[in-house]
Amino acid sequence: MKLVTLTAGLFGVALTVWLLSRFGVHAIAHLVAQGGWGILAAILFHTVQVLLSAGSWRAIAGQDRAGLPLRDYVALRCVREGVNNLLPVAQVGGEVISARLLARRGVGLRRAAAATICDLTIELLSQVVFTLLGLGLLLCLVKRSTVTDELVESAGVALVLGAVCLGSQCLGAVSLIERLLVRIAAHLGWTGVEGIRGLHGEIMGLYTAPGRAFRAGVYQLVAWSLGAVEVCLILHFMGHDRSLTSGFVIESVGQAAKSVGFAVPGALGVSEGGFILIGSLFGLPPAVSIGLSLIKRLREIAWGLPALAGWQWMETHWRGPSKLDHGIGLPGH
Repeated sequence: MKLVTLTAGLFGVALTVWLLSRFGVHAIAHLVAQGGWGILAAILFHTVQVLLSAGSWRAIAGQDRAGLPLRDYVALRCVREGVNNLLPVAQVGGEVISARLLARRGVGLRRAAAATICDLTIELLSQVVFTLLGLGLLLCLVKRSTVTDELVESAGVALVLGAVCLGSQCLGAVSLIERLLVRIAAHLGWTGVEGIRGLHGEIMGLYTAPGRAFRAGVYQLVAWSLGAVEVCLILHFMGHDRSLTSGFVIESVGQAAKSVGFAVPGALGVSEGGFILIGSLFGLPPAVSIGLSLIKRLREIAWGLPALAGWQWMETHWRGPSKLDHGIGLPGH
């Protein structure tokens, strides 16, 4: 696994270096510097998306009206993003770490694992919807071409994969994994695995709780959609204004490309390639598209480094439920 991650990471670095050299390091650096205030705007604006994503996680966990305060889920959401974006892991490592911390916070291992699996699945499905909406707008804004056809086909594949992911959970895939883990743990003498017994039932309970999955999905879809505002803010400060509709399409396809490159740490190079592809359909030079992607990465670093430091603090200080009964809430909570 380490060899695969290392290979994927080297590929990502090589692709990024090639893109930078191909389209001009100095030109791209100038554009990033020109968008300086856009970096600050992106960093600040991301707060709204983090709050919505954390609210989604808390809602599906069944703790939107009781239990841990939203601030705990915000902190854990930051850790998830920081680990996935900045550490050399496939983009699910953050979920494993944050689920363990959530369990330690007093939620319990089974509920924490179930809530994180459900949240990740809902996030995936909401991203598929987001991408489909973006491609629908794309077909209305530009002429049909080989590129648009390939994007639509890719979205169709993503939709099928999302349906398979959800369907496999409903059909008992988690139950099979659960029994396998328990048997392996018993054979190897591992402790603490007994806490996941009943994981499949817990997951189904969270999905079928009235309104819970729908509310979580709405939060996630709004969070994804607000990425269009971030794109427009960055492009504005870079001197390449585009409409909010165009920003919606650029963000939806760009994020889809990043998800496709999940095996590459930080989706290095893959994300930039996606922005180049979709940006060209809206008249953005490749250097501008790369600059946009790099500014988004600077935002990830600005959020991720404090989150990684916070993770280390949580490892030593999070030993039980929060002393506070209530935290900040989202509208409607």
